[in-house]
Amino acid sequence: MKKLIIASIFLFGINTNAQKSIPLYQGKAPGSENWTYSEKEMDSDLFKTHLVYNVAAPAIEIYEAPKAKANGTVIVIAPGGGFQSLSINKEGRDLAKILQEKGITAVVLKYRLLETKTGDPAREMMENIKDRPAFDAKTAPIKVMAGNDIKTAISYIRKNAAKLNVNPEKLGVIGFSAGASVILESVLHSEDVSTIPNFAASIYGGPSDAVLGYQVPEQKLPLFICAADDDQLKLAPKSILLYTKWHDAKQPVELHIYEKGGHGFGMGKQNLPVDKWSDVYLDWLRFHKFL
Repeated sequence: MKKLIIASIFLFGINTNAQKSIPLYQGKAPGSENWTYSEKEMDSDLFKTHLVYNVAAPAIEIYEAPKAKANGTVIVIAPGGGFQSLSINKEGRDLAKILQEKGITAVVLKYRLLETKTGDPAREMMENIKDRPAFDAKTAPIKVMAGNDIKTAISYIRKNAAKLNVNPEKLGVIGFSAGASVILESVLHSEDVSTIPNFAASIYGGPSDAVLGYQVPEQKLPLFICAADDDQLKLAPKSILLYTKWHDAKQPVELHIYEKGGHGFGMGKQNLPVDKWSDVYLDWLRFHKFL
């Protein structure tokens, strides 16, 4: 039995994909102290992916780069899911593991979400968005909380940079769909300069007019943008508006609009050119010396 335990510990120790989860707040998160629901996970047959939902206690999952490969870069990943769920694997952990193997420490953010009352967050969201104004009103305070969650995560990483073996000046963020709106809260809506990342990426995001109205930071902040022209939510033009905002501010920006791919392609495979978007993103990181 002792040998089995020792072997298990040894195997865990050499598993580079092993991650640790850290709560973002001590006790209840500010603004949601009265929330009583608990985090759950499920495989969604509607979205064809694994989902996390009912996040009331925001946390980060840290995938530390192997010390032999670590280059100091750290990237916070915000999965999407319409603020009702998180596509935790296809838009989170799968990318984290690739970045980790490349020498980048990856941090998957589990930010606060709307409560799912039916046990099926995907179908509940699709039902909710039939009344778009009501859904937008319901998610408005959640977006603020999620924005605070990513800023808190950035602050934690910078304060613990030495412990995490990362460079606090090589901190990036990447968000998918709703997660793209979350990362833009840190990029465009941070009163504290210490919570603004050094580079960012928006993947099939749909920033609101309010977010697009925020001022671009004065410090250099490269932005990578990617979407598909056949996005079912018709969000590709929003990516173009975001590109134009960065371009007009004379900030480094790169835009990729694929002809096919739909919404929510993430790290999935469709036998389309869009499947290679993450390779293009890695090339962009390499160009800016973050890889």
